[in-house]
Amino acid sequence: MPRKSTKKKDSELTLEQVLWNCRVALRGVGSMEKNRDAVISLVFLKFAGDKFNNRRKELAEQYGDIPAFLEKPSFYNAVNVFYLPEPARWTYLVDHAGDNAIATIIDNAMSEAEKANPSLRGALPLGLFATLGATKSSIKSLIDEIAKISEKRYHEEDLIGRVYEYFLQTFAVGSSKEDGEFYTPACVVQLIAELIEPYEGVVYDPCCGSGGMFVQSHKFVERHHGNSSAISVVGQESNPDTWRLCKMNLAIRGISNNLGEEAVSTFEKDQHKDKKVDYIMANPPFNLKNWRGADELLNDPRWKGYPIPPASNANYAWILHMLSKLDVNHGVAGFLLANGALNADGDEGAIRQKILENDKVEAIIVLPRDMFYTTDISVTLWILNMNKGAGEKAGRKLRDRRGEVLFMDLRTWNENIEKYTYDKNKNKKKTVLTSEQISRVKGIFESWRCVDGGYEDVPELCKSVRIKGDDSDGLAIESHGFALTPSKYIEFIDHDLGIDYEKEMGRIQSEMKELLATEKKSQAMLEAAFEGIGYGIN
Repeated sequence: MPRKSTKKKDSELTLEQVLWNCRVALRGVGSMEKNRDAVISLVFLKFAGDKFNNRRKELAEQYGDIPAFLEKPSFYNAVNVFYLPEPARWTYLVDHAGDNAIATIIDNAMSEAEKANPSLRGALPLGLFATLGATKSSIKSLIDEIAKISEKRYHEEDLIGRVYEYFLQTFAVGSSKEDGEFYTPACVVQLIAELIEPYEGVVYDPCCGSGGMFVQSHKFVERHHGNSSAISVVGQESNPDTWRLCKMNLAIRGISNNLGEEAVSTFEKDQHKDKKVDYIMANPPFNLKNWRGADELLNDPRWKGYPIPPASNANYAWILHMLSKLDVNHGVAGFLLANGALNADGDEGAIRQKILENDKVEAIIVLPRDMFYTTDISVTLWILNMNKGAGEKAGRKLRDRRGEVLFMDLRTWNENIEKYTYDKNKNKKKTVLTSEQISRVKGIFESWRCVDGGYEDVPELCKSVRIKGDDSDGLAIESHGFALTPSKYIEFIDHDLGIDYEKEMGRIQSEMKELLATEKKSQAMLEAAFEGIGYGIN
């Protein structure tokens, strides 16, 4: 009797299963980076092709089957749709998926799409498939799987976002430390967006990776029913492959951007030199070494008023760079750094002291361990604010917080674990903040900032601390050498203090007596048994 097939029909496959199959199609072919770019760039052409086809149908219904209208690029660009020449259309790739020259056909599609849309310049990988080393059948399998991803089939509110997020995340999970820096977990980026509230203005990221910060700033506005067109994004990225990923990620979502003319280090060449921004969201490389030569950037205006950041560690160079970019009247920044920056000494300590004396630090939040793909350490979210005085934000009245810093410690929030499979029989487990936890952090932050917010210090969670002043209680930041380590300020509860030691000792002694009596009885029975055996032998 023939064995019943357990293979699922295409119509039964979940979105995650289809996305997994996309990656399986190229397993064992090229490097992880090349495979990542191959999958994501084809996904880009699929979604761009779907949008193109939908717009083309609208034009046909409005003007009829007239090439002068159907092939007019401005009719597509006007509604934020990329015009695609026939060789760059997804339908064309599907029709030629079985051709021996399919790799060359795909490379040509990328080139044609870029030529027709100047905003895509540098975004798509050119000549990738010809050098990928994949067989015709592997590429056809990949195209067949990607073809199954459609809004008609998967009724996702943000299908494009879900698919891109999946690939960016899963490829990051399997990357090395250097390769994995292009992706920051979405829940962490969402937390930053909720705290700095980028409703309108310019959002900047000096090390933008694959663009997650920009995507979440737009999602924040959408969640709060704002106008996403009121947000513009500006950034820079030093890795050429990651810079291209970012341009693709933003382009497919219709987010206009200025990522500079090339991929280059922000320190080496600031491509937005005179730009002042309203918001900064960033996850700079942790503890970056040798970020400048011994004599380079010594007189850079970004360090004006502060000691020069040491070449051995770029943490405070990032901070001063971001401070120099913020609008002096209302700029706000949320960024991540390794915990070592909280109490580093020497020049870094002197810079930190000056930043605090200038009253730019609003909140310090230590995150749980194991949230990132490239490190298992706990990291810190810094909130800097150029104006901590009383005012209004999003309809709320803010109190005067000058001279104060809010500390939060979330290291015990480590119960939510997600497993990410990045290769056959290989997976990683990561801590994830839930939407409820993000709301709780935001609630604490808002209650602290707002007039009549009802904020209260919570032991082992949060504490509002003065920067200077009467340190009779030992809590002023100045009295701790301007260190920003939350554990120096947040109250710790000694849970052992509630124990009734006399009662506990009595219980332990009673249990020990019973245990000794039981052991004595067992020993006596054992001895008696051996004596009986001995008499029988004699």
